[in-house]
Formats: sequence, C-alpha cells, structure tokens
Amino acid sequence: MGALRQKIWQNAMTYVPNLYRLYRTQVIPQLKEKLGYKNVMQVPRLEKIVVSRGVGAAVSDKKLLEQAVEELALITGQRPVVTLSRKDVAGFKLRKRMPIGVKVTLRGARMYEFLERLIHVALPRTRDFRGLSPTGFDGRGNYTLGVREQLIFPEIDVDKVYKIAGMDITFVTSARTDWEALELLKALGMPFRDEPITKKQKA
Repeated sequence: MGALRQKIWQNAMTYVPNLYRLYRTQVIPQLKEKLGYKNVMQVPRLEKIVVSRGVGAAVSDKKLLEQAVEELALITGQRPVVTLSRKDVAGFKLRKRMPIGVKVTLRGARMYEFLERLIHVALPRTRDFRGLSPTGFDGRGNYTLGVREQLIFPEIDVDKVYKIAGMDITFVTSARTDWEALELLKALGMPFRDEPITKKQKA
C-alpha cells in the first residue's frame, strides 16, 4: 500500500497539464517574436485565476451560500473561501463580517486544468455563444469574464441546482498592457471576438 501511495504521489508531482505544456513549447516562442521581446522572461504569463460569486441574498437565505460553496468546489476542484462584508449597510440588513460571497484562487496545474475545461467544454455550452468580448480588461493586463449560468459547467447537476446563478472569472497576468494580455489569452485558446481594441488598451 505504501508503494502505491508513493507512485501516486510521484505521478502527481510530475504531471504537467496540456495547456501549460502548450504555453512552454508554443506560446512563449510565438509571443516573444510577435511582441518583440529579447528575453523569454519578458513574455507575459498567466499568474492566477480567481473564480468568485456574490451571494448578498444569503442574508435572508442561507442555502444560497451553501450552494455557492458546493458548486465552486465542483467546478474548480478546490474548496472556496467565504468572503465577508466590511461594513454595516442598514438598507440591505447587512452587518459587518456577514458572508456575502465565495471565491477560489487557482494557480499552477489546477489553474491550467480549469482554463482548458473552460475553453473547450464550458464556453461552447453557453447559449448563443459568439466569442468573448475583448473589452473586459482593467487597464493593468487583467481580464474579467462574467458567466451568467453555472449550468455551462458539466460538473453541475441541473437537478440539484437550488437557484440559477452566475460568477465572475478573473485572469490575472504579468502583462504590462491589456493588448499584451489579450495576445497571451488568445494564444492560450481563449475565443475572443475579432474586435478592434482601443489605444488605451495598447498603451
């Protein structure tokens, strides 16, 4: 039994996601040439993916928080953390440190595995999907995608869904500009629509 556990551990330590292998072997050389970098260390990289869902309505319905935690764990393969309110808001019956959301921060192998499933499985299941808008960048090389329904992820059993809910998926990169981040995400396979980006994004 000990030998079996050791073999499983060794396999886990040596496992390299397909998308990360693609990044190392194809994306880095491609972006180095396209963006005019002299050193491969200058090539932008994906640092983390943050998946989050706001559940402000959990103030009056605790089941919404439970559903959010369970679903994000299924979708990402990692236990979410509960985010708490920072101040009292009387109009919403919200007190400081009440649970108002959940989030998961993915890095390394899990990050690339999630991204691969998002690109090839989840997004194509989106109703009337025509590609991603390139306008969701924040001016610092990070991109946020809003998902309207958790049902696009095959890990979710529609018969067990308490309420249809969406989530935000934020891609944090080391890119210096939005344009460089866009080129990175496109090279990784993100299906952006062919729309012109602004001068501000290129700056």
